[in-house]
Amino acid sequence: MKMNDHLKEYRDESSLAIEPKAFSKQSHQFWTIQIAGWLGYALVVFLAIIRPQFGTPGFNLSGQITNLFAETMSGFVLSYLQWLFIGKVVHLPLNRTLFLSFTFAAFLGLIYNIIKLSSFKVIVYDQHWNEAWDMLEFGGWLMFSLTTMFAWTSIFFIMLYNTQLQKEHERLLKAQTLAKDAQLQMLRYQLNPHFMFNTMNAISTLILKHENDKANEMLDKLCEFFRYSLDFKAKTTTTLKKELELLELYLSIEKVRFGQRLNIKLDIDDKALNCQVPNMLLQPLVENSIKYAIEPRKAGGTITIKAHPLNNQLVLTVLDDGFGQDEQNKKGFGIGISNTESRLDAMFNGNYNINLVSIDEQGTSVEIIMPVEK
Repeated sequence: MKMNDHLKEYRDESSLAIEPKAFSKQSHQFWTIQIAGWLGYALVVFLAIIRPQFGTPGFNLSGQITNLFAETMSGFVLSYLQWLFIGKVVHLPLNRTLFLSFTFAAFLGLIYNIIKLSSFKVIVYDQHWNEAWDMLEFGGWLMFSLTTMFAWTSIFFIMLYNTQLQKEHERLLKAQTLAKDAQLQMLRYQLNPHFMFNTMNAISTLILKHENDKANEMLDKLCEFFRYSLDFKAKTTTTLKKELELLELYLSIEKVRFGQRLNIKLDIDDKALNCQVPNMLLQPLVENSIKYAIEPRKAGGTITIKAHPLNNQLVLTVLDDGFGQDEQNKKGFGIGISNTESRLDAMFNGNYNINLVSIDEQGTSVEIIMPVEK
């Protein structure tokens, strides 16, 4: 799926306040809260109302316990009905969903109050269900019943919106990751024209010099390089081991041009080989070293590539023994260094360092320090 499709999906999904399908994914959480909540309700009522009456004249313990069970179970059923009702209206605009939900909660609170008061009269005092009711008593019980149903409604909405918030956060991270991957791909593709221009220019030079065999060999190796790189075109990162394999193909192309003038030394710690690095991280840096340390010198030179882990960081170094970079030649490092820095910044959000040290007649060193990712 393309990035635009992912972002469209993100926009479409995030337009809903609460997704109706959230209910099907919250069954376990709902029943956990439902059971734990009503058990806690029963415990509080027992400790706060029933327990203090122990030992009082005419106290009916079995009736109180039975009534508490009936009160708790009826509340359990009514709160479940409230959950089902919310599931029916959740697709509506938020203000309408809240209005209907709390209105229905008030209705359930009234029903709950009648059940509680009737149960209390019948079970505890063995009276008729509506015997000796008065407005003061009914009103006092009603406030508690309404508060209970309103509390459960609030808990349900908090639970739903907490889940929705987590999903929105996951979608945001997904969108940010897609954007970062797109940026890394764009920066990587920026290298291809630059690399192609230099390579084709070198092949053209060989043809003009009538070194056709070298030109053909270089063209064959260029095709091999791109066949290999196409296998990783969709990836923004790779292991250092794979990166070195790709670099070896690139260097085989350059060795056709420079022969014995180009010397490569590798100092790679085995522990660093599985670390993740941006794809084609080393190639532009080595290309710069070839341009400014090997090409201008008849005797050629040596490029040293080092890699080792250090304190949960990976240290990569590309070092040459060329002339060093004066102010004019430093401009040639523009694409290589700026592209590398942009890709590292997109991948590690600033948590990296690039140190460029260039000394006249002593060569240039590019050191990259970045977090270890495996």
